Amino acid sequence: MPTAIITGASRGLGRALARALAERGWNLVLDARGGDALQEVATELAPTTKVVAVAGDVADAAHREALVEAARSLGGPDMLVNNASALGPSPQPPLADYPIDVFRQVYEVNVTAPLALIQLALPLLAQSPQGRILNVTSDAGVEGYEGWGGYGSSKAALEQLSKVLAAEQPQLRVWWVDPGDMNTQMHQEAFPGEDISDRPPPEESVPGLLRLIDDDLPSGRYSAREVAAK
Repeated sequence: MPTAIITGASRGLGRALARALAERGWNLVLDARGGDALQEVATELAPTTKVVAVAGDVADAAHREALVEAARSLGGPDMLVNNASALGPSPQPPLADYPIDVFRQVYEVNVTAPLALIQLALPLLAQSPQGRILNVTSDAGVEGYEGWGGYGSSKAALEQLSKVLAAEQPQLRVWWVDPGDMNTQMHQEAFPGEDISDRPPPEESVPGLLRLIDDDLPSGRYSAREVAAK
């Protein structure tokens, strides 16, 4: 069966996608910083498929190498899902006041780490008959929302990185996908003190991701919910 690496898999969209792929028989290598929460997901999915949980920070080079080696041990990877993200300060500050050290950290997690993980996985993905890279982005990467300069600009960089990668690696599917607003911990941190219960759960974004995979859609930028609706 195919093998996927999913970063940020202990909660939110990463966990929802891991559950969906497990039901389809995918082997999984799951990453998150919170070891206990990640192990809970792995324990839940272990009766369904092969799961390797590797707790750590995607910004750490040794951790990234461990993820790829775990996928290799399962016969993959066939797909890399760069879902882990750093929001930055909460509440979100304007760019005029954005702490530069935190700005660097946001870019390290949201841009540099995905590229570094892609570079490690690329030789193995190229050997897969269905090599795929799915980078989770945001409408904040294309819209100029006040207060979203750090996170949004990092996602804009990830989008351009994905676009260039798709041009350079035509043998692979490279998707950069906006999952839409979701009722997640990160979204709550972006709007501290606000009621976000009207946002849909991350599970509603998963069908669009599955359609990309099932239909082997061309490389490009997609909205998960628009893909699902079509």
